[in-house]
Amino acid sequence: MASPKMDGSIAEPRPMLALVIRLGAVGALASMAALIKYTSQTGIHLLEILFWRQFLAIPMVVFWAWLTTRSLAVLKTQRLAKHGVRSVYGSIGMVLNFGAIILLPLAEATTIGFTAPIFAVILSMVLLKDKVGPWRWSAVLLGFAGVVIIAQPGGGHFPLTGTLVALGGAFMVALISIQIADMSHTEKPVSIVFWFSLLSSPILALALPFVMQGHTWQQWLLLAALGAMGTLGQILLTAAFRYGKVSSVIVMDYSSLFWATIYGWLIWDQLPTKWTWIGAPVVVAAGLVITWREHVLARRKFVDQRAAAG
Repeated sequence: MASPKMDGSIAEPRPMLALVIRLGAVGALASMAALIKYTSQTGIHLLEILFWRQFLAIPMVVFWAWLTTRSLAVLKTQRLAKHGVRSVYGSIGMVLNFGAIILLPLAEATTIGFTAPIFAVILSMVLLKDKVGPWRWSAVLLGFAGVVIIAQPGGGHFPLTGTLVALGGAFMVALISIQIADMSHTEKPVSIVFWFSLLSSPILALALPFVMQGHTWQQWLLLAALGAMGTLGQILLTAAFRYGKVSSVIVMDYSSLFWATIYGWLIWDQLPTKWTWIGAPVVVAAGLVITWREHVLARRKFVDQRAAAG
């Protein structure tokens, strides 16, 4: 089913465009992740990084809205409460996902983040009362087995805290994805990003007196760059849901492992461990099974509805 725009018209489904947009979003967000890790290593606190990531996005989004529509009417909303909830969820998700990037090697943090579709299956059962069959339950178990392979709990492979933080971040991504998919029925992508940045910035600003310090011009440049990459990634990420289904576009997220591996090698001279090379395909396979199954179920539902109407 196509998504209605804010003016009541229908957004035409364009699955290939949705895939390309999602691929661009993944590249931008992977670049942001590398910048976050590098910036934190220069001595800037995580909470301050979060604040500037959100605060700097506000003028960027306003400029983008004016550049593309010659109007700021696109930023209007009638669902402010929904945006408020999304801001709370998004802030928690950023703390966890940014924290995982700092605590873990980039490729490992990225791979554990691939468990988001697995959590989406569980959430769809709990929140949407979706019936989950043996295929998707098998994928859930397979995905978590992959995480165990990567993390090697008790083996001192890398911090257990980092693994748990990354899993928490993946859970929030799944929760937020369901929320954004619902909001996209009435809200434009740029509006969702704008209100998220505007509502979360004051909350994050409360931490600044405790963590902020003076910065060099290079650090300011890093903060501006990660803000730009994050804003671009969020706009593209949300736009992808407007032209394609969540279960279809999310497959592009696995390309972030390529970027994480490249950045980890070029910047930190780190390559994924052998356990990551073994576990990552397991986690990716689980996500692909879920994506395939969602496609099959959606197709079956469509055929049934057409038969009933015919």
